[in-house]
Amino acid sequence: MYENKRFLAVIPARGGSKGIPDKNIIDVNGKPLIQYTIDEAKQSKYIDRVVVSTDSEKIAEVAVTGGADVPFLRPDYLASDEAKTIDALVHVVNTIHSSSDVYDYIVLLQPTQPLRKHWHIDEAIETILEKKSTSLISVSPVKEHPILMRTIDENGGLKSLLNLSSTIRRQEFPTFYKVNGAIYINKIDSNFSVDTSLNDNLTPYIMGVEYDLDIDDFEDLKQAERKLK
Repeated sequence: MYENKRFLAVIPARGGSKGIPDKNIIDVNGKPLIQYTIDEAKQSKYIDRVVVSTDSEKIAEVAVTGGADVPFLRPDYLASDEAKTIDALVHVVNTIHSSSDVYDYIVLLQPTQPLRKHWHIDEAIETILEKKSTSLISVSPVKEHPILMRTIDENGGLKSLLNLSSTIRRQEFPTFYKVNGAIYINKIDSNFSVDTSLNDNLTPYIMGVEYDLDIDDFEDLKQAERKLK
């Protein structure tokens, strides 16, 4: 709890994973990948409950052993490739609130982001309340600047992504940020629904590029193992 507000952390961990089988619980330096996120969420000063949303009994067992709550399994219609994360989050909130366990904010922590630390979570929570915002998203400075990025038009010519001149020194490039997927916070109110676009959350929480790693393939996994050592 922080400033009399209750925070529910939800870690979505669907069983199906095509790129890396059992990705969410694959061993990374001696412990399941999801455990890194559970550990940091449990160390947060402000998170009141850590829930894993999964359709997999195997993942549920690992999560409970690791200290998270799995009060129910995700229904099949929320476990398909077409299911959206927001749908699973709304299901968690509605189900938990129906048992009179009510929260003010939901904190989405994706298990494929093992470099995120508990102080990031706490700083993000402090930020959303200080800004009196209804939503927050973590971002990191981009490494490859979009001022140098191009598309190819229908005539085969290069077209700039931005309406900005690139004939300036690199030191003068404006700062751009990318959504890094590590932390999303949303106020649980009448506007929080399946129509909520999480990537369009309003308030930024800036994280260093050294913490920006989303595990999608085996090369990402190797990089995570190196950094986590």
